[in-house]
Amino acid sequence: MHTKHQMALFTVHFRNPRLVVARNFSLWSMKKDPSLESALSRNRRWVVNNQLKNIILRCPDQVAKVSFIQTKFKTLDLQGKALNWLKKYPCCFQVHLQGDEYYCRLTKPMMALVEEEECVKDMQEPVFVERLAKLLMMSRNQRLNVVKLNELKRNFGFPDDYLLRLVPKYPDMFRIVNYSGRRSSMEIELVAWNPDLAVSAIEYSAQKQGSEPCFSCSLPSTWVKSWERFHEFNATPYISPYLDTKGLVEGSKEMEKRTVGLVHELLSLTLWKKASIVKLGHFRREFVLPERLNALLLKHPGIFYVSNKYQIYTVLLREGYNGQELVHKDPLVVIKEKFGELMQGGLHEYNRRRHLVNLEKRRNKGMVLGRSDEGKDLSDLDEQGDRGGLFDPEERKRFYKVLFDDGAP
Repeated sequence: MHTKHQMALFTVHFRNPRLVVARNFSLWSMKKDPSLESALSRNRRWVVNNQLKNIILRCPDQVAKVSFIQTKFKTLDLQGKALNWLKKYPCCFQVHLQGDEYYCRLTKPMMALVEEEECVKDMQEPVFVERLAKLLMMSRNQRLNVVKLNELKRNFGFPDDYLLRLVPKYPDMFRIVNYSGRRSSMEIELVAWNPDLAVSAIEYSAQKQGSEPCFSCSLPSTWVKSWERFHEFNATPYISPYLDTKGLVEGSKEMEKRTVGLVHELLSLTLWKKASIVKLGHFRREFVLPERLNALLLKHPGIFYVSNKYQIYTVLLREGYNGQELVHKDPLVVIKEKFGELMQGGLHEYNRRRHLVNLEKRRNKGMVLGRSDEGKDLSDLDEQGDRGGLFDPEERKRFYKVLFDDGAP
């Protein structure tokens, strides 16, 4: 006998089978990989503090009123008082009272990291130029919409001022165009094709090994059927994402091979070898991507890992990770990890002091303390101490939108 819920599903399936198939694809993701899921969520606090850092740096004399930061909490999808949040990270933020107003500046260690990050960006400029050129070379008309590219600029490590820093400096490679005249239609266009850059990460690896270019599979040997499908897919010739798509038929195996290669190359160019599937879909016309990109990626679990953590669809390049750690870390990633370590150290000290204050309060009230109270592992507090509203299910969804919108690392 069917339950009411089962009957409802059966009725939908009977009336419109296609709807059910589409819905299953949109809601389903791969078998959970704990290491890769951890890689997705480990920087949740870093995202907020990085944005706070940028807010403070843009203020006069790089000092911000805490009341001003409080007004930004809604855009960061945070609840609670900004003052309490800032005080949790004493290694990052220096808060002081002046008159009846609290002010905040970055600490000396934090400023040192900001300067180090700027030095790395200057040194990485040739890498940024190549990365931008490669993106344009993969696009259909060798140009990309600026508004769309801004959504992914931090995924690729581009500085916020890349339009001013890179484009005018390399007029032989890039130019700004606007063929429609609308402000939202401004595009970056490739001036000259560079055949030396038209080599994908897969082709480069094959050249080093003296072999034919092909994909690698990162699945357990027990996934027999997935391995069989992968070998069948990999048996056909590799198609470079830098080749013209005019001769390829939409929906063909060749077009699928080319699309998988293109997404692989896009993720290879990102700092964390991951991206929002929704934002990749915004470039469907430019990169000739299928309408149901998510469904295509799910067909290739040995190459990509698709997660719908907190309803934010993300694709990771499996070969880019060893467990939850990146195989190769971009210099910018190294800097950002230093920031994370500094932040975590301050949080640990904050939680230690808070724990001691709470113990003293309980002693003063005459409460009996057990060994578990006095010897409590502070690492638990580090994980839980700054949750605030983030661990309410709805708050969590909104927070992960921040993770992939403006502040994605």
